[in-house]
Amino acid sequence: MSRAFVREDDVGDADALPERPQSGHPNFITPAGLQALEKRFAALAERRAALAAAPDMTQDEGLRQMDRDLRWLRSRIERAIPVAPGEGEPEAVAFGTEATVKDEAGRKAVYALVGEDEADPGNRRVSWTSPLGRALMGAKPGDWVTWPRPAGDVELEVLSVRYPRAK
Repeated sequence: MSRAFVREDDVGDADALPERPQSGHPNFITPAGLQALEKRFAALAERRAALAAAPDMTQDEGLRQMDRDLRWLRSRIERAIPVAPGEGEPEAVAFGTEATVKDEAGRKAVYALVGEDEADPGNRRVSWTSPLGRALMGAKPGDWVTWPRPAGDVELEVLSVRYPRAK
């Protein structure tokens, strides 16, 4: 449709960026994860203020992106549900625990179940909403779970579950 047939008030802000989507899951997060999210927000707000203080017509796109990211971060922080680590020995894999697992070939790995905003699969910190997180959730030592992956399912035996040690 040509813009000639669109009312001016229907056009909206042509320069507006689409909002970053929010997860539909509860935003469970560890206390350390919430602190990291708050630091990300503060650092971005500081960068945005510095950029805005030195006006330049070429920075408009950067400011719009920063504004959008600040709104997203603020929403994630406001929706955060901090979950303190438990005490003692957990009976089963739950949010905030670390699970030691062994695959069918005997390779061992330790995975920490964390919030979506603090997931880092390269460091074996997986979201509780991920396929691996969902497979492990509720499993007890001695249980076998199926981790559904695009490359094919992997069977994992849960060897132990613990709360992470304070760093």
